[in-house]
Amino acid sequence: MSKKLSKASAVTSRTRIDLGENARRQMSDLLNERLADALDLAGQCKQAHWNVKGPNFSALHGLFDTLHANVNVHVDVIAERIVALGGTAFGTASIVAEKTTLPAYPTDIRSGRDHADRMSIAFAAFAKVARAAIETADEAGDAITADLFTAVGAQTDKDLWMLDAHLED
Repeated sequence: MSKKLSKASAVTSRTRIDLGENARRQMSDLLNERLADALDLAGQCKQAHWNVKGPNFSALHGLFDTLHANVNVHVDVIAERIVALGGTAFGTASIVAEKTTLPAYPTDIRSGRDHADRMSIAFAAFAKVARAAIETADEAGDAITADLFTAVGAQTDKDLWMLDAHLED
């Protein structure tokens, strides 16, 4: 499911974090994979925010902006953890476009319901990979990264709930 970065996330910075270099490299790779997804998700939030139309415009326009702010917190926390582990955070648009595992966001939709539905799909996909990252980090012995993804997953699930509420009839 995950797309590996073309170059291994070399752990080049010195750190006294008590994880071995292999674990730090593995976590840096994992975090960079999720960073691409988080940056893509942030962009999808803005796509919906800018283009939503319809009777629920005001509520959804504000919700999508709030979701964007929440995802930006994840982006920063994930990127900073990569660097703290001695790695390099890869967050350019070209890398994100190549590495994201999220479904592509359609650019031809306008209605609030369609945007809420597509955002719900994206948030569900992001929540799923965050949960998988918790397990991977646990297996690598990195409780801090596992906790980071637990927090990301918890907020993502809450945001997903907010989106799904707009899909009820």
